[in-house]
Formats: sequence, structure tokens, C-alpha cells
Amino acid sequence: MPLGIIEDHKLEHVPGTAPLSDLGRLDTEIVGVDPTMLKHDPSGKIVLVPQPSDSINDPYNWPKFKKYAFAATFAYGCGCVGAIGPLLGAAFVPLAAEIDVPLNKLISGFQGGLICAIAVGSVICNALAVKYGKRPIYLATCVGLVVTCFWAAAAKSFPALVAARVVQGFCMAPMEALIPASIADIWFVHERGFYTALFNLGVLGGINLGPPIAGPIIQYGSYKICLYAMGGAFVLQLILTFFFMPETAFKRSSSLNIDTSAHNVTVNETKASVQMVEKDENETDAPASSPPQNEEKISFAKEMLPYSGYVNHVSFWKTLSHPFQLLGSPVVLWATLLFTTCISWLVGISITLSQIFSAPPYNFPVVSVGATNVSSFVASLLGTLVAGPAIDGVAKLMSRHNKGTFEPEFRLPIMVTYVLFTATGFFGWGQAAHDGAPWPIPVVVCLGLINLGVQLGTTSVVTYVVDCHREQAGEAFAVMNFIKNFFAFGLTFYLNGWVASQGVRNVFFVIGGITIGVTLLTIPMYIYGKRARSFVYRHHISSSPMQQ
Repeated sequence: MPLGIIEDHKLEHVPGTAPLSDLGRLDTEIVGVDPTMLKHDPSGKIVLVPQPSDSINDPYNWPKFKKYAFAATFAYGCGCVGAIGPLLGAAFVPLAAEIDVPLNKLISGFQGGLICAIAVGSVICNALAVKYGKRPIYLATCVGLVVTCFWAAAAKSFPALVAARVVQGFCMAPMEALIPASIADIWFVHERGFYTALFNLGVLGGINLGPPIAGPIIQYGSYKICLYAMGGAFVLQLILTFFFMPETAFKRSSSLNIDTSAHNVTVNETKASVQMVEKDENETDAPASSPPQNEEKISFAKEMLPYSGYVNHVSFWKTLSHPFQLLGSPVVLWATLLFTTCISWLVGISITLSQIFSAPPYNFPVVSVGATNVSSFVASLLGTLVAGPAIDGVAKLMSRHNKGTFEPEFRLPIMVTYVLFTATGFFGWGQAAHDGAPWPIPVVVCLGLINLGVQLGTTSVVTYVVDCHREQAGEAFAVMNFIKNFFAFGLTFYLNGWVASQGVRNVFFVIGGITIGVTLLTIPMYIYGKRARSFVYRHHISSSPMQQ
């Protein structure tokens, strides 16, 4: 029972479990793994999981500057995508009056249509990415984001504005659903926490910085200026994506996947003695290091092609439905519940900010309503600085205490900080807004706590899912985003009315209580997570369409 995690007795090696330090020190080796053949990081202390191939074109072998450029590009892109969603949130009340539509109708059409389209786009774009690679999807949707920003700015009617936002939402989906899968394609287990936190910072930072910047522009100019500016920002993103986000899909020998394969073996408790008696049925006989003969490095010019020629010979329709099959995984089901509530509550806050702070006793103008998001951005930034090192550091520390063996459940202890910060923030936000407390209390303290907790919590959830379902990360996040966005879409219909009828205090006390209840499910997930991973593998829940 490693550090409170109940062992599984159905499989000798459960997918997700992997060696993370020198196995030579262990009394019992990890089944099916020859410690003398494992590759380590430059320090020689950490085992690389998964094992990189010897191919110079393997994304795991990319030089550091290439990986850093990829990370900077997706962080900027996620920031732009995060910003365009709530860009005009601070101006919803005056904008509804200008367009002459009820506030609920404006929010349902302008925000709800976009959120719904992100949900559908997550599933469709994932299926296309599985079949043809991620690069053409990133490029095509960047073009779509440029077009829809100028389309929305030029729209002459409310229906045209909503139509532009729907297409825009579809094009936003890859930056929310595919980036975690790209992270798993490029970075090893011990590195993913930081880059996942960077991904979350991009999305949350954009959500929080967009309204403060847009507020003055809307008040002293026009909301159309904001949309034109975002169109320009996406032109830059298109250029960066073209040059710095090459294809990450790479066909690798399954023998390199020491974290995802499963073996039925006999373990001898003698000094580092293990005998494999049966291989995984899906594993190839190729050695771990078997690059093609006379393999050449892919040229920069070829990498710049919009489409690399990658094709996965799998049915598009089966790939389209496969994400929903993953809901049979307790890991994905738990993560979907946490991820949905975690992010949707932020959407709820964003669509009620104007309603709360435009009214007495605050009577904030548009500029001030938008500025309330600055504290949220600062908290998200601090969360990024803490989340990556903390999540990776805790995993390494617990692995050392577990005889050098990493379990994905070691990503979950950080959820304690999530529930403490967010629940306190929601209760404080509701009470402070209800009492009309001085604005620094709800804005600086409460929103800061909420966003700090959300950054820590979402990073924990995302890394846990990637570590458990690395090869199906795209599908997992497609279904998680699908459900999360439809839930958030539902919020746009009734949350403003709920606040108006029940009061902000009651609403956010309920949200705080739900947050605590949902997060408590992390305890059984930690204890039984290893058995859950075994269950998923044995029942072929995570098998790709090609394996079915």
C-alpha cells in the first residue's frame, strides 16, 4: 500500500505507474523493466517517462529552445483565447441597452452560443487531430479566429454577432482541448506540472486580463475596437503557430511506453530480480531504441508545411465517439466533475460581475468593473509560480518515499490547497458582496483566493489525467471540455436570474458548498486510483478505435 494507495492484484504492472529514479536501489524492480537500459535526465537521477526513442525527430528529443518556443506560443495563444471569451463581460449591462435586447438574451446568445460551440468543437477537433495530426488543426482554427473577430466587429445585427461568436467558439476549442495532449507529446512526467500550469495561466490569465483592458476601450471608444484588436492579436498567434508549433504526432514503439503498458509477470522478492513471463498483447517486439536506418532530420522547411502528411488509419466516426467511452474511466469521470465545477464557477463570476458592481452600493463604471479582474490575474500568476514546482516536486518527493516508483495519484495532494482557497473565497465573495463591504475585500481578497485555488486545482487535475491516460489525453480533454462548456452554457441561462432572486450571498454559499462536496471525492480517488487504472485497462475502456 504505497503511501495510502491500495495496491491492485489483477495486474503486475498497472498503466500509469512508472519508475522515476534509479531502480538499482530497490529491493524489488518494476516488472518488465531492465534498469540498465533506462534513459535518465541530465542529472542521472530521474528516469525519463516515457522513454524517448533514438530518433532525432521524436518530440521528446527536441532541443530545449524548440520546446521553449512551443511553450511560449501556446501560452500566448491560450491567453488570446481566454481573453476573447469574456472580453465584453464588463460592458454587458450597457451593451444590452445599446443593442436593445434583454440582459439574459444578450448573455445567452453572445456568451452561451460561444461556450456551446467550444463544447462541440472540442470533440470534432480532437477527432480530426487524432486522424491528421494537431498542426493543421491549430493553423486552421487560428485563421478562423482572425476572421471571426473582424466578422463580429462588422456585424450589423444581434443575430450576425451571435453567429460570429458561435464560429469563434468552435475555433477556440483546440487551444483548450488539444494543448494538454501536446504537452504529453513533448514533455516527460517529471516536467509536465510546470507546462500544465503555464497552459492554465494562459487561459485564466486571458480571462482575467481581457476585461480590464477592454473596459476603458469600451467606455471611451467602442466594443468593436476591442474585437479589431483581438483580430490583430490572433494574426500574431497565426504567425507564431506557423513557425513555432510543428507537428507533435509521432509513431513510437510501444516498448518505450514504460508508463502505459501492462505486463503479467512473476515478481521475485530477491535482490532486484524480475522475470517477465508474458508480454502485453499490444506491445511490439522492436527494441526500445530502434530508429529507422539512415534516418534524416526533418528539415525546417518541411516542418513549416501546414500538413506533415501524418495519417492515422482509424475511422473518423469511431474517433468522434471515443471520448465519451472514456467516461467509463473513474479517473476521467472524477476529473470531469472537478474540472467542470472548477472552471464553470469562474464563468459564473464573470457573467455576474457587471450585474453586481454596476448596481448600488458600488455603482462602478465599465472601466472599474473590468478592473476587478486584475487581482484574479495576479493570483493566477502566483498560482503558476507555485503550482508547477509544487505538483512536480510533491510527485518526486513521494516517489522517492515509494522506493523510486511514481504513481499518478501523487498529483492529488495539492487538491487540499484548492478546496481551502476556493471554498473560503466563494463564501467570502458571497458575504462581502451581500454586505456591500469595501471593494478590496471581495475583489482583492476573495477573487484572489478563488483564482489561486483554481490554478492549483486545475493543474493537479490536468496532470493527473495526462499521467493516467497519456495516449488518450486528447480524447479525455475533449469530453471534459464538452461537458464543462455545456454546463457553463446552462449557467448563462439562469445564473443572473438566480442572483437577482436569491441574492449573491445565497448563490455563492451554495457554490462554495458544492465545491467542498465535489473535492472530497478526491480522497477515494487517491486511495483507489491504482485499482481504477487497472479496471480501465482490463476492461479496454481506454482502448483506441484501432485496438477495438
